[in-house]
Amino acid sequence: MFSIVRNTLLTTFFVAATLSGYAQAQTATTEFTPQVGQAGKDVIWVPTPKSLVEKMLKMADVKPTDVVFDLGSGDGITVITAAKQFGVRATGIEFNPDMVELSKRNAQREGVADKAQFIRGDIFATDFSKATVVTMYLLPYLNLKLRPTILNMKPGTRVVSHAFTMDDWAPDQTDSTEGRTAYLWIVPAKVEGNWKFENGTLELKQKFQDFDGVFRNGDGMSWRVTSTNLRGDQISFTVGTAIYTGRVSGPVMQGMMRPRPDAPATSWSATLVK
Repeated sequence: MFSIVRNTLLTTFFVAATLSGYAQAQTATTEFTPQVGQAGKDVIWVPTPKSLVEKMLKMADVKPTDVVFDLGSGDGITVITAAKQFGVRATGIEFNPDMVELSKRNAQREGVADKAQFIRGDIFATDFSKATVVTMYLLPYLNLKLRPTILNMKPGTRVVSHAFTMDDWAPDQTDSTEGRTAYLWIVPAKVEGNWKFENGTLELKQKFQDFDGVFRNGDGMSWRVTSTNLRGDQISFTVGTAIYTGRVSGPVMQGMMRPRPDAPATSWSATLVK
């Protein structure tokens, strides 16, 4: 009787073990594998080559102190590369839940699950305003739809796109590798308006990172500003022979001014009045 019970228990154990192994094998064989060209919410999935991912992150000058967000993160390669090779905390926003889980597994496999985060969400409904670097591989109309949100981000935020531009917002830098092109934009400070200086008023018009304007002093004399440059919150321009360099911080600009290239520099500041 004992032998029969023992044999029955052993048989039950081996059957259970076999079924468990079969279930695990089934799970392994049915693990999600993305297919090139598979449909997503707004785009189809086409992977970005690792070499271009690295190029994009270098163009953005990613540092460990940055916060990277990848919009439409797919299999997670950009986020994982940013975390592993650049030591930065990075987040991917992806609508497809299978791709999100795949990305998490990939991050775990690469040993960066503590720095690489993936969120299932809509890129138009998920907050990425804390990003200092934004990467994306979307279609032109999606880039254009995102543009107002990006332009309202903190000046100096770097945005890198694989393949597609932002219509008439010209990139600050273009580069390519293996026949693939990447575009970099640096979110410019908002400088359009009338700026009150101690000795006059500067009227500026702006289109993205380009601006021009006229400086008027208290005596009614005026000069058109030249040699203008706006990169994030860093601004420079020339009025007559005077060279101004400085930083824009909301409604205040301040920096250093040289009346002539060979003259000593003095400080200047201006306040936006309207």
